[in-house]
Amino acid sequence: MTRGEDVRAAADVPYRLLETVPSLDGGDAATGNMLIQGDNLDALKALLPYYKGAVKCIYIDPPFNTGEAFENYDDNLEHSVWLGLMYPRLALLREFLADDGTLIVHLDANEIAYATVILDEIMGRKNRTYFVTFKQSAPKGHKTINPGLVTTANYIVIYAKNKNEWKPGRSYAARPRDKRYSSFIENFDEDMQDWRLITVNKAFCKHFDFRTLGEAKKVLGQGFESKIERFVLDHADRVVQPVRPDTSQVAKETQEIIELSERNPSDTFLIKRDDKLPIVLRGGQRWLFYSSKLRMIDGRYTTGEALSNIWDDLLSNNIHNEGDVRFPKGKKPEALIRRILELFSVRGDLVLDSFLGSGTTAAVAHKMGRRWIGIEMGEHAVTHCKPRLDKVIAGEQGGVSEAVGWAGGGGYRFYRLGAAVFDSEGHIADGIAFRTLAAHVWFSETGTPFIGTADTPVLGVHDGIAYALLYNGILGDRSVSGGNVLTAALLARLREESGWHGPITVYGEWSKLGAARLAEAGVTFKQTPYDVRAR
Repeated sequence: MTRGEDVRAAADVPYRLLETVPSLDGGDAATGNMLIQGDNLDALKALLPYYKGAVKCIYIDPPFNTGEAFENYDDNLEHSVWLGLMYPRLALLREFLADDGTLIVHLDANEIAYATVILDEIMGRKNRTYFVTFKQSAPKGHKTINPGLVTTANYIVIYAKNKNEWKPGRSYAARPRDKRYSSFIENFDEDMQDWRLITVNKAFCKHFDFRTLGEAKKVLGQGFESKIERFVLDHADRVVQPVRPDTSQVAKETQEIIELSERNPSDTFLIKRDDKLPIVLRGGQRWLFYSSKLRMIDGRYTTGEALSNIWDDLLSNNIHNEGDVRFPKGKKPEALIRRILELFSVRGDLVLDSFLGSGTTAAVAHKMGRRWIGIEMGEHAVTHCKPRLDKVIAGEQGGVSEAVGWAGGGGYRFYRLGAAVFDSEGHIADGIAFRTLAAHVWFSETGTPFIGTADTPVLGVHDGIAYALLYNGILGDRSVSGGNVLTAALLARLREESGWHGPITVYGEWSKLGAARLAEAGVTFKQTPYDVRAR
């Protein structure tokens, strides 16, 4: 395909039905979660009339095109072919995003640069927000045999649908104890003016009745560091680091108190602040409290720092048992997806993954109370994704389950791709249900997803225009063309039942009202199947 054909490919994909497979549903199928088996380009096009602009977070981990023959993917495509396959899928994915939504694409060095170029074109370069380096493994094993650099990272590029509307959350990474905080307030319960500092090591030894630090290390052995780290966390409100403040970065009133503290080194000064921790000064130095470094991570308070664009704490080399499915070189850690969903979604938001793989995104979204749509081609939609999600519903405790308090529940509906809505000539195919055609008509007219009940010919009102569809006996008349012909009486019925008396566009087999009568009544008539746009 040429580049022009790649760009137009999404528009040329026919709309196909999504057919339920009740025997493969999991748990409570009425929850709205969707597991779809089939080509993701066709599936995305089928979903678009219902979910355009409705998805808060899209994460995809497409085949990396590494030149290797993977068990579950053909990951050995020629470079331009890979880009040609990705372009229409990425273009469609953008259509699903809410205005404040986020697209996350995970790749390695083979294609990330080229993918970023086409993503800049599709999403807008101004909407590229972060480029994350993800450390997926450690530099050890067979990878270290050859000379040169050891590859341990891949990359995550993140785009906002509309950066002006975009508001990411905050996330923190757990870190080892910060040993710069080496002072301890020995008499914390006494008056602040009488506070005395000793070293953390000395306070630790006194607390556990060790005579020296050497004795503590000998007795505790390899458990020493975890023991002293726990001690610091438990006493974080009295572990401090005295530092010289940068007076150029503080208000004038604070500068004056710092200077006063320098002139009175034996006194302790307290500056109270409404929305922040108070500032404690002695001898011109500010005491930084370890409690300010604590963050709730994985259900417990620990040392944390604001997340940067280097993620080196979520290694992928020990996740083979997550979900109890085997997916060599393709599975991502649940902790990674949890971090992404924490940053770019909240409970109840809709999450989409069109390269579902082993089912990680859907599994984590389910555990975190997000709604989800997962698309995966081939048999491992059944052999990998379904078993994993069924275990999640049953309450499996692997991955992030404990950290998010997962106890089981929920469900999903299983779908496969069915027939095309339109035949090769662009006409409505036989047997298409009213709701299917209604969703297509509504979407083609308004560009918005159809959320109506599809139990009445008037589909709804958009931008001051109502839309109605006379098709497939919706009015209860099962005779040939019954109820599908627009008459004066039927128009009056449509207006009476809907309560709408403004402009209306009506799709039907034909109209008994002439052009002048239609114009007088504020009606635009479109004939099915000829005026129903196939794409």
